[in-house]
Amino acid sequence: MSIDAMEQLYQQVILDHAREPHGRGLQPLGLLAGESHQINPTCGDEVTLRVELDDAGGPIVRDVSWDGQGCSISQASLSVLHDLVVGADLEEVDRLAGTFRALMNARGLGLDDDAEELLGDATAFTGVAKYPARIKCALLGWAALQDALIKTGATSPGTPQEDA
Repeated sequence: MSIDAMEQLYQQVILDHAREPHGRGLQPLGLLAGESHQINPTCGDEVTLRVELDDAGGPIVRDVSWDGQGCSISQASLSVLHDLVVGADLEEVDRLAGTFRALMNARGLGLDDDAEELLGDATAFTGVAKYPARIKCALLGWAALQDALIKTGATSPGTPQEDA
């Protein structure tokens, strides 16, 4: 597939997630849950994200719900984040967050095949990483997730999630 065709496919994935976002609509907080509100001061995008964990057999992300406003990149990134982390244990969430951050730091060059397979639809943000002003848009939801997980008490500042 040509680079132009791949970029068009990636753009379509982002637009699809922005138009029909997964996880949008805040759900009530459960017993093992956290909430975070984050704002991107450079563009005004903002999100309130709630994460609920299931501690049966080790903390697993039971649900992520969110509400926010902003560009299609921030909204689509939240939708993709939802799809990636619901059902994942905290170690996997750390791995996903670190890999997504690495993708954003790759400045559009992409990652190896294993990393891109792990990220699934999030690989569509490869082109976003070419534009430093847009990287914060893509990472907004991930910052909210990190903060919300800390607020659950299941993870703490300084864990791999924070350094991701």
